Amino acid sequence: MQFNNTFLIGYGKQVSSRAMFAKIGYFIQLAQKTEKAMIKSMTGYGLAVTETDTFTISAEVKTLNSKFMDLSLRLPKGYAEKELEIRNLITQVLERGKVNVQVDIQRKGDVKPKVMVNRELVKAYYLDLEATAQYIGIVPTELFRLALQMPEVMISDIGQQEDTNEIPLVIQTINEALKKADSFRSDEGKSLKSKLQEYIDKIGQGLSDIEKSDTRRMAAMRERLRERVQELSSQEGLDENRFEQELIYYIEKLDISEEKVRLRTHLDYFTEAMNSKDANGKKLGFIAQEIGREINTIGSKANDAEVQRYVINMKEELEKIKEQSLNVL
Repeated sequence: MQFNNTFLIGYGKQVSSRAMFAKIGYFIQLAQKTEKAMIKSMTGYGLAVTETDTFTISAEVKTLNSKFMDLSLRLPKGYAEKELEIRNLITQVLERGKVNVQVDIQRKGDVKPKVMVNRELVKAYYLDLEATAQYIGIVPTELFRLALQMPEVMISDIGQQEDTNEIPLVIQTINEALKKADSFRSDEGKSLKSKLQEYIDKIGQGLSDIEKSDTRRMAAMRERLRERVQELSSQEGLDENRFEQELIYYIEKLDISEEKVRLRTHLDYFTEAMNSKDANGKKLGFIAQEIGREINTIGSKANDAEVQRYVINMKEELEKIKEQSLNVL
């Protein structure tokens, strides 16, 4: 099917297909810039249908999470030359994910077949087969079926365009389905953002509990150190300088003040990243890794049963964050 690269838009103005794709892309970018910043899910669905007197166009878009753009596109026969432009349009709207797009065109009414029979050639084959049978002296059977199986009997008419308005309507339908899928992603993103914020708040609450518990822990640790120092000080031959170095090392090893500050900073940054215009799943994943690193350090340095319980709960919430952030665009 050979398509004309221009078609009628609005009041009969001729516009090239390339210009139309560029215009659609421009309005998509404009809408994305003016849209309120928020995270989007990579799970989406969109279905659009356009009907005319001669055909029905349907475009279905399904998206799932993926690290990159993994696009599967099924177009009607004859649209191969438009595939690259349509792929660019899809990538521009959906950006990332495992995307499946299927476009179908159903013809209505008096439809010209895509494959026709070359009647003159079939007649020639039939007469030749009949003459051959008489020449050999056998009874001719199923000559018509044999004639239909002969070379070049079927003529493909798939390259002819039936409706000059078909291309812009196909593009319009695909674009509408993409918008619905993108809107679906935005709605899912609101729910996803709410869950992520809930998990972050629980980790923040766990950190607050650790900060309260750490006051008790440090007081108990100082008391134990004081008793131990008094005990060791009474021993003869004690190297005071060496003792002070070991004492400072021991205190620093158990101190989690820096880890608490860094963890609080990472939690605030995670929330800030979710609300920024550049919010994306990969960035949130990196921040989650840093959060996990600080939680693990607190757990290993605290050496306290109560703190360990808080750490376990925080790790549980962090695993939920890591799982959910994989589905963030």
